[in-house]
Amino acid sequence: MDEQILYKDRDLLLVRKPAGVPSQPDPSGQTDLLSELQRDYPTASLIHRLDTPTGGVMVFGLTPKATAKLCALVQDHSQFKKEYLAVLSSPPTEVEGRLTDFLFHDKQKNKAFVTDGGRKGSKEAVLDYKVLSTLPDGHTLVLVRLHTGRTHQIRVQFASRGLPLVGDGKYGSREKAPYIGLWAFRLTFAHPITGKELTATALPDTEIFPWSLFRGEITGEITNE
Repeated sequence: MDEQILYKDRDLLLVRKPAGVPSQPDPSGQTDLLSELQRDYPTASLIHRLDTPTGGVMVFGLTPKATAKLCALVQDHSQFKKEYLAVLSSPPTEVEGRLTDFLFHDKQKNKAFVTDGGRKGSKEAVLDYKVLSTLPDGHTLVLVRLHTGRTHQIRVQFASRGLPLVGDGKYGSREKAPYIGLWAFRLTFAHPITGKELTATALPDTEIFPWSLFRGEITGEITNE
């Protein structure tokens, strides 16, 4: 587990979650990240989640005070900055922009839908994106900044515009991949105790499709974006 630790101090851990691993215990009984962490760090507490198919940076609290402050901080997207990499099957019309929708999460189906905002339980979802690279076959790497944290938000907002993430059959992709083309690339926030800004970056495995399509961009200039 230590090889997945990006940063640690007495208050918190920043961890690289592998794709395909649940963030916390779930009914499948599959080994999850939180339980694995608690073997070495018994006080580790979950602050936020990533979908099981999505890997990348997560933060865990280690003390009650830090955990409480982090949980409050994660609700404020102006102070808890989450950036993702996503691979689309085709490029958006604009090379950068903002997507704003109302989303409804059907808990029974565990699937989100775009609504007109009138449906009870619908919540506003906002993200910014920037195209980093587009291949001749249309595959497109984008950098995404979340302004809200809705269930499956990135997946459903792009899919609703005919741009499903590669490998995301739940939202219309016809391409097969070991995991969906979504990765929690970078977290930036103020340390809950010291106030010092922390930034943690984790890269996907560029030997695995669809990240292998953009090996050069991911291991090179992407870290400076």
